[in-house]
Amino acid sequence: MQPTYLPWAGYFNLMAHVDDFVFLDDVQFERRSWQSRNRILLDGHEHLLTVPVRKSARDTRLDAIELASDDGWRDVHARVLEAAYGRAPFGREGLEPVLGALADRTIVKLADLTVRIIEGWRSALGLSARTHRASSLGCGGSRSEHLALICRALGTRDYLSPAGSEAYLTEDRFISQFNMHLSIQSFLPRPYTQMRAAQFVSHLSLLDVIAHLGMDGANRYIRGESA
Repeated sequence: MQPTYLPWAGYFNLMAHVDDFVFLDDVQFERRSWQSRNRILLDGHEHLLTVPVRKSARDTRLDAIELASDDGWRDVHARVLEAAYGRAPFGREGLEPVLGALADRTIVKLADLTVRIIEGWRSALGLSARTHRASSLGCGGSRSEHLALICRALGTRDYLSPAGSEAYLTEDRFISQFNMHLSIQSFLPRPYTQMRAAQFVSHLSLLDVIAHLGMDGANRYIRGESA
């Protein structure tokens, strides 16, 4: 999966069901994508937070994208996140890894920031998957071939894919062309009580789940288990 900013619960559902999880950071950066933004709940309504980055050529890889030189946005994000979840039942549990990453001025690249936050939550959730960055594996190819080569580099032919990728994997004949075993993720978010929300707002950042259910509750949530 591409490293994304404050990813949703489904991201960690994938991570909870694999032995090796690869941050696909060697793909092209896409502006206005989840790579640099995500949704939280602020005063009962969804709110989009976007990480500003430096201008770059259209074909720049994600792992090379640098954060905006003006650090003011870090403090803005921290204040908004505090306002959104600081008083939530388990807000501090979810906020700690995020605020720590935002405060670390030595992080100057987008992928380093997003991976740092994801790894912080992974550790707090107790997920045992080994994590890798595709940029360090040096695998070539494109689309399905790239994924197959990454799997081979990790010594496996078993690949768990998010449902949204099933169409192009089928089009590329991922199973027959590369002799792979393919499983498709099945994860549906379930409603839970959210502060100040008139009705449940789905597909928000995992931060929302942790803030309202706690780390243990979030662990059960991402695995599809009852509270």
